[in-house]
Amino acid sequence: MTSRFSSSSTRPLAAAVLCGAVLLGVLSSAQAAVNPPIYMAHGVEYMSGGIGSDEAQLMETVSPRWPATFEFAVKDHKGSADFAAGVHVTVRDSSGTALLDNVVSGGPFMVARLEPGTYEVEARIGSQVLKQPLHVLQGAAAKAVFEWPAGTDMASAGTRTVQ
Repeated sequence: MTSRFSSSSTRPLAAAVLCGAVLLGVLSSAQAAVNPPIYMAHGVEYMSGGIGSDEAQLMETVSPRWPATFEFAVKDHKGSADFAAGVHVTVRDSSGTALLDNVVSGGPFMVARLEPGTYEVEARIGSQVLKQPLHVLQGAAAKAVFEWPAGTDMASAGTRTVQ
């Protein structure tokens, strides 16, 4: 009995399928490499990152799916800003209990799974502390942007220019 397909005509198709599978595996591995880890403190999940354009894009994409987002930057003397990493973050609930207690950001973005409520968020670079209230509503994403003034000790935190 003869086959409807000759072996020479199936080789290019098999090679294309194999190349596609290898490429998919490489792309999947590359995507996994830019995903920052999710941590937990006092029962609150959080993730921080945004170093490099791929990771920054990922953090901006996932941000609306998390109840709270924090963004960190330092103004420069020209009026633009540099993203800041290595920021020490503390989040306290309305009774003053620290839910995230002096965790260090791995980039200019941090997201957290906070329950609906009112919080005080403290962000520190070196000795300069900024505080903001944050109101998390059910089903809505809340965001706090921390921007230190020009002249902030940049050696205390990793920074890169905001594009």
